[in-house]
Amino acid sequence: MYELSKQFRFDAAHTLSRVVEREPSLRVHGHSYRAEVTVRGEMDPDTGMVIDLGLFMQALEEARDGLDHRFLDEVADLGPATMENLSRWIWEKLAPVATGLVRVTVYRDSGGEACAYFGPNAH
Repeated sequence: MYELSKQFRFDAAHTLSRVVEREPSLRVHGHSYRAEVTVRGEMDPDTGMVIDLGLFMQALEEARDGLDHRFLDEVADLGPATMENLSRWIWEKLAPVATGLVRVTVYRDSGGEACAYFGPNAH
């Protein structure tokens, strides 16, 4: 069994309402994010790969393009621009292509924060 991970970075702006309102969150502000996508599976004996990296990277670039330099409040199907929703949104964009998808982690390295999404069938 193998796990293969690939990362991509994106920068985006958003607003965010909170239970305890904080003025900076209500204003438009941005973050630099890093996403790590992990697939798990057996190596295909014919190709020697768990997943075709070319197809995987193409799917990652499409997801990245949907987030990079965007106003996240306007991204369809995202909801509030939390790390939780970002990791779920990326999962949903990649799941049809990334066979064996097991985890999507979104990082905000500047704050030392991360959130991992394991999908609807995770145990």
